Amino acid sequence: MRIVFMGTPEFSTPSLQALIDSTDEVVGVFTQPDRPKGRGGKVQMSPVKQLAMQYDIPVFQPKKIRVDGLADLQKLAPDLCVTAAFGQILSQATLDVPKIGTVNVHASLLPRHRGSSPVNWAILQDDAVTGVTTMLTDAGIDTGDMLLKREVSITDQDTAGSLLEKLSCTGAALLVETVQRLKAGNCSREKQTEADMTYDPMLNKEMGLLNFSHMTRALFCQVRALNPWPCAYAQTTAGMLKVWGAKPYAFIHSAAPGTVLVADAKQGLVIATGDGAIELTEIQAPNSKRMPAKTFLLGRQIAVNTRLEEATI
Repeated sequence: MRIVFMGTPEFSTPSLQALIDSTDEVVGVFTQPDRPKGRGGKVQMSPVKQLAMQYDIPVFQPKKIRVDGLADLQKLAPDLCVTAAFGQILSQATLDVPKIGTVNVHASLLPRHRGSSPVNWAILQDDAVTGVTTMLTDAGIDTGDMLLKREVSITDQDTAGSLLEKLSCTGAALLVETVQRLKAGNCSREKQTEADMTYDPMLNKEMGLLNFSHMTRALFCQVRALNPWPCAYAQTTAGMLKVWGAKPYAFIHSAAPGTVLVADAKQGLVIATGDGAIELTEIQAPNSKRMPAKTFLLGRQIAVNTRLEEATI
């Protein structure tokens, strides 16, 4: 079977590798254009492009595949297209090219968590279970018929980054099974129930601001869900204090939410919340490196009983 793969970030690479290792032929890869990244602004290739080049697979990087990539796709004459976090919406003309259709690897149990950030939202909403769905792409956004599903538990140790890595491996295995069953003609196909649908908006940096009047559990989920991007943060007099890690903390108090309850190198940095307290375990102060809060407090002081937003760091 001739397969064209479309994907961009690290999440996509296990699926591409699985197809390369299969008996089918990956005849081309579409990925987002190279873009500048980091403080230095150095132009970097996507992880998918880097992997494809290792195997001398032709790579195409249209700004919009429906505009400047359709002709290249048609020349490749694929039997099947596979998408995994490609980052572009496919037009009906694009979907009409492959003989069998286009299979998408989506990191949620559809129809829950449609959209571009399903992993983050699963943690934000404190889901106990998520997973991967392979689906036949249609002209809507994650609305196509579902093929196969596989569940993955969400633990309190999971961040969006670690959970995404788990799901990428699960998705790769599920993709191979899906392709095999499509070829055999025995792959299940199920329409999504719109009444069960949830659609999540894109993430933005403003979502990272921690409001300590919220419940401890919600704050704990927020920190995990926004790691590594856009990262949770608290405002201080010195600027933005990034919060990379946190955990609920048992502390009986009558302080207002946002009050610094504990701040020392032995016990850590503990902040009052709407229903208790949360320990900020890993932080990054302005113009500083990311580090455990206890290590940070070896060299700096944060005044107890002050509001964190008013604290000098």
